[in-house]
Amino acid sequence: MATDQNNLDRDKSLSELVKQLTDQSSELARKEVELAKAELAAKGKQVGIGAGAFGGAGLFGLYAFGALTAALILLLADAVDSWLAAAIVAAAYAAIAGVLALVGRSRVQEATPPVPERAIESTKEDIETAKTSAKEARSR
Repeated sequence: MATDQNNLDRDKSLSELVKQLTDQSSELARKEVELAKAELAAKGKQVGIGAGAFGGAGLFGLYAFGALTAALILLLADAVDSWLAAAIVAAAYAAIAGVLALVGRSRVQEATPPVPERAIESTKEDIETAKTSAKEARSR
């Protein structure tokens, strides 16, 4: 009779453990999804900033080329030939656009690939922990 009671207690404990495992697994999955969403939002923001920097580079290059080129060429034309003044101004604008493009590229590279790396790694660790716990429970 005591053996039956021990088996009943053991089965009850095992069923409680399975229920706890199910509940904790569900909660863990929800938290992993939240983490993945947060990571993707952060990476999306980085991509947006990088794209904005690219857009800024193009816009600055266009407006600067159109608005300031004539003024600078006329200013430099007093010191050098007009064609040389135009070449100097164009080189300066190209350098500014190049720097902005490099900033944009580095921001986009920081955010790619858009994969929630920490959430994936954490989930893998959780699965390994659950497997280890299940093996230990079975061996008892």
